[in-house]
Amino acid sequence: MMPLCILFVLLGEFYLMPVVDMTTGITQDSGIITAEVGQEVTLKCFCQDDAVTFLSWYQQSLGGKPLLISTRMKLNMKAIIYPAYEKRFQVFAVTVNGTNNLIIKDVRLSDSGTYYCGILAFSAIEFGQGVFLHVKKSLSNIQAVVHQPVLEPLRSGESVNLSCTVYAEKCAEEERLYWFRHGAAQPAIMYHSAGQCIHESQTKRNCTTNLTIKSVNFTHAGMYYCALASCGEIVFGNGTKVEIMGRSTKASRVLVYFLSVALAFSIILSLLLAVVMYKLKKNICSVCKGTVSRLTCSAASGSMSQDADALHYAALSLNRTRERHRQEDSEDSVCVYSRVKSRKQ
Repeated sequence: MMPLCILFVLLGEFYLMPVVDMTTGITQDSGIITAEVGQEVTLKCFCQDDAVTFLSWYQQSLGGKPLLISTRMKLNMKAIIYPAYEKRFQVFAVTVNGTNNLIIKDVRLSDSGTYYCGILAFSAIEFGQGVFLHVKKSLSNIQAVVHQPVLEPLRSGESVNLSCTVYAEKCAEEERLYWFRHGAAQPAIMYHSAGQCIHESQTKRNCTTNLTIKSVNFTHAGMYYCALASCGEIVFGNGTKVEIMGRSTKASRVLVYFLSVALAFSIILSLLLAVVMYKLKKNICSVCKGTVSRLTCSAASGSMSQDADALHYAALSLNRTRERHRQEDSEDSVCVYSRVKSRKQ
């Protein structure tokens, strides 16, 4: 029972592990990639699954819907680029290793957004984690600072408010605040936030926005970035790291290590005990068989045991005088039993 209990404990620990990769067939860039206007950017994507038939790229701008950029068959190196992107976008494909990289030339501010690499396998569409392309000017037109405080590690089940304060000059265009979540355990997710703004002057104001996460678990771990979209540009904060205490702590790793060792030791000990019991049982059976073979002469028949009360046994020892019987006497004594049945008066 003890090895089973330890095994259940370990299974419970491993069940709490965060998922490393939710998309098994796609490997693409993730997080935030920053580029300046006019540069060339390459977004990488690989897929080696033999069941995949089509590969594609999608762009999702802030507050917009995913738009199809390109599509191609996996065994065809030439991709179809849709009209809105065909001038500056192209796909670099390699059929051997499933490479499907997206190249963007002369990037513009309007290219900012999340880019997803997608595949089609067995009539099902699957997307990669997504990567956010942040395009900025070398000399920004807006003066803004995004501040995010550092967050202490959380325990599973707790709730937390992620705060962000933006100090910016007022812009003629609409200003929007966003939260971005990027991490190894989940794809990129955007949250639109209105925020509360205080006008310090006619040209300056500060805005505060919060993101509430209730009952956090390991899937919420990652980096959360606050961003201000203003005057056609995006300004990111330094990010807030959400870390969940548990298996990732050193003490928990040591505990899992010792539990693993204990489980291995228990399994080995159980196997050794099983082997010892098997050999012991085999030896006992061998002794039993040997004892029965020596006493076969005493159990002559089953009918003899039925009226054992009416039988009298006498053991006679025969001395052989002849030379030809001496060798037989040296091996085993010969037992001869005579049955004398007495009649009751």
